[in-house]
Amino acid sequence: MSDQQHISSAYDRDLEEITTLIMKMGGMVEAAILQTAEAMATRDLELAEKVRNGDKAIDALEIEINDSAARTIALRAPVSKDLRSILTVLRLAASLERIGDYAKNIAKRTSVLIDMPVISGSEVALKRMAREVQGMLNDTLDAYIRGDAELAEDVRQHDQDVDQMYNALFREFLTFMMEDPRNITACMHLHFMAKNIERMGDLTTNMAEQVIYLVTGDMPDEARPKSDRTAYTTEPE
Repeated sequence: MSDQQHISSAYDRDLEEITTLIMKMGGMVEAAILQTAEAMATRDLELAEKVRNGDKAIDALEIEINDSAARTIALRAPVSKDLRSILTVLRLAASLERIGDYAKNIAKRTSVLIDMPVISGSEVALKRMAREVQGMLNDTLDAYIRGDAELAEDVRQHDQDVDQMYNALFREFLTFMMEDPRNITACMHLHFMAKNIERMGDLTTNMAEQVIYLVTGDMPDEARPKSDRTAYTTEPE
């Protein structure tokens, strides 16, 4: 085996190991999304605490991935698509870590909701929104493993669905707060939860764009469709 073949083979092994870590991290983040949504919907403090504690393992995996990627760059000196693969891994890991943080933030607020009035339908709607994001993340990880730019683009287009769910919730919370001031505190916490889920969708979409870049060598030309209009909302319709 030539030196070049040996380097290439070693790089492939390194990337396979890093990819395994990314998929493990992705699975943990998906679980965190579903668990924090369930904890919020059922006001399950034990499950919420599990999400909060589990974030440490997600953070530790990001550090391990970063260290492995840095070591691979130093030892193998990858170029062209090989380098692009390593850079993509680093960006995916960073996004996954942030999504995990948002899941933890939602879990923290769950304990605050315990003594507050239930806002009709809100928990179910938030849980549905979280499941939509988890599905997008699952598809993004599949697209990464398969090198499927079309699937990644499909995820990218679904971001507007999450935005629309968020917009609907935002307007509902405004209505509840205007109808009864006693709902204001609970609605504000629920709104922050919804916003965290919407941010998870944004980060997942960023990951999908990185997959497209990895496969094609180019970032998407068109701006992603966005439907978050809450900054322009002054009153419920």
